[in-house]
Order: sequence, then C-alpha cells, then structure tokens
Amino acid sequence: MNTDTADNRADAADIKAIEQVVATVERTQRARDAEGFLALFHPDALWTTAHGKVLLGFDEIAEFTRAVLPDAAWDGDVTYEVVHTRFLRPDVAAVKVRQVYHSAEGDTEGAPLYVMTRQDDGSWLLHAGQNTEVRGG
Repeated sequence: MNTDTADNRADAADIKAIEQVVATVERTQRARDAEGFLALFHPDALWTTAHGKVLLGFDEIAEFTRAVLPDAAWDGDVTYEVVHTRFLRPDVAAVKVRQVYHSAEGDTEGAPLYVMTRQDDGSWLLHAGQNTEVRGG
C-alpha cells in the first residue's frame, strides 16, 4: 500500500505539529513557565488535573496555572511522550501522553489525554485535557 498520499502527508505534518505542542508542554512544565504553557490553550478549553480539579475555560485554567505552576514542588525532572494519536476528524485529535516525574525518591506517572484542535492557521491547541495519576499495583 502506498502511504505517500496527500492525506498521509497531511497527517504526518499534523502529527509532527501535535508532538511539538506536547514537547512545549514538557518544556514549559520543566521551566515552570505559566505563560508559555497557557499559550497552548484554546480560549474555550476545559481541563481536569490529575487530582480531579475541573477547570472550565481559559480564565480558570490561567488562574490555576499562574497560582500553582511557578511554585510547583517536584525536585527532579518531568518528561512527556506522545504514545498514541487518533484523529477524530481532520481538525480534531485525541492524544494519549505518558507523563513521568523523575525524582530521587522514584518516578511517578500520569496518563493525560489531550483533545487538540487545529486552528485556521494550521496550528494545534489544547482544547480539552484529562490527566490521571497512575498508581502502582
């Protein structure tokens, strides 16, 4: 099967753009850069943190992020890896991410699901997110 069709090239470009958004999530989380992180969100976004806090709309996400991220208390590093992308429509993608906080006491993991939407300019934004803490066992 020939995978070099226009649709596959577009999907490959979209996947690369989505992976760049997730890489920016990682970079801004590591830097505790609230404004850089917030620049990734759609104005109508909704977000649920790993601990179940529901944030509806950009203003609530921004208020929470600005209060929490700059003083986040992890002592190691954090990594984000796209593990699966499914296009629900050409301009909407469900993106499963593996999030790992690395510390001297051991790693802890989250399993975010991001719903991302492609904007008119071709960029992708976080439109909805649900993070789930992964517990051992």
